[in-house]
Amino acid sequence: MTTLLDSSAPGTIMLRASWAFDGASSTLIANPTVVLAGGRIAALVAGEAPVDGALIVDLPGATLLPGLVDPHLHLCLDASEDPVGHLAEVDNEALLREMAAAARRALGAGITTVRDLGDRSYLALELRDQEAAFGPLPTIVAAGPPITSPGGHCHFLGGTANGTAGVRAAVAERAERGVGVIKVMASGGSITAGSCPHEPQFGRDELRAAVEEAHRRGLPVTAHAHSTRSIADAVEAGVDGIEHASFMTADGVDAPEALIRRIAERRVAIGATLARLPDPHRRPPPAIASRIEGMQTSLRRLHEAGAVMVAGSDAGISPVMPHDVLPWALEQLAEVGLSPAEALWSITSRAAQVCGLGHRKGRLASGYDADILAVDGNVLEDPGVLRQVVAVYVGGRLVASCSPAAAVRH
Repeated sequence: MTTLLDSSAPGTIMLRASWAFDGASSTLIANPTVVLAGGRIAALVAGEAPVDGALIVDLPGATLLPGLVDPHLHLCLDASEDPVGHLAEVDNEALLREMAAAARRALGAGITTVRDLGDRSYLALELRDQEAAFGPLPTIVAAGPPITSPGGHCHFLGGTANGTAGVRAAVAERAERGVGVIKVMASGGSITAGSCPHEPQFGRDELRAAVEEAHRRGLPVTAHAHSTRSIADAVEAGVDGIEHASFMTADGVDAPEALIRRIAERRVAIGATLARLPDPHRRPPPAIASRIEGMQTSLRRLHEAGAVMVAGSDAGISPVMPHDVLPWALEQLAEVGLSPAEALWSITSRAAQVCGLGHRKGRLASGYDADILAVDGNVLEDPGVLRQVVAVYVGGRLVASCSPAAAVRH
């Protein structure tokens, strides 16, 4: 008999557990066997599936599920009290090492795919392309520096553009660099001095220019949009996703019913920022605190209207939003009306689709990448189980383990 760590060896692996969540169903599979071979999932069956020469890994009491997908984080921000200040103090070489550490922290929580929606100097692309230098990392989909207005939200990341011509040039530059998504700051944001979240930064013409140029190059566009007007402009411009969707106005929250319906009808993906550590001693700023109830109501209405909703953590911008915070999203998604299964879809299969990887990530199904999270308990009965990591596999190799479970050769 060998330890679970031995299952990182090449060859066929059979994972046996008490339950499996396949990323597509609303119920769990009892007593599943997941067969891994060549870095992919060969089969998911209920019960035994003997394979000659396979390494059998028994995980009694565990749920197997697809590796989690975080469709919105920032590896270059350190989740400190002053992430922007810290960013200004580190050079690119040191920052790249910090980003690798942040990515490994996410991986340890079972987050096997991340979409970085704003970095400096295209470092997330460098990290994506140099994984061998940093050890096992999540799959990274990177936007590069977000496109913003001069002096606008996150201008310190270096992605400023002015006018429709400037926006088109910025999209072209990112496409040539090899980004996987275009991120545009349609409104202001809370971590940039002088920026107002409820005010637009780009008009509809500039947003449409970004969408046209990106789509011509085969890239999706997601828009950071807190402002109600910015959300409406982004939807009419044809964006593929909206991050935050706070529906903020100068004095509150306003989510018109017609706009809610249009978002749902056009299948614009809503990146709901709903993952954060519970901290009773930390209170949001008054401007946010006064709007939280309205924001949650808007998200509930979007869900009830049938909008595509995923949970992006925005990790890195605050101490309560570290890079492994995504598993906390389940409880917060429940607060806006998602069932336990729907909440899991929003951080597995649905999130993978939003990241452009739905054909190989986010599900336990034959042919999909063998990115698998095992947690201790029934994840549909208790969302807290998602934070009780037993093992994490990436491409069929064990990269994290907190289990004394055993493996034997069949």
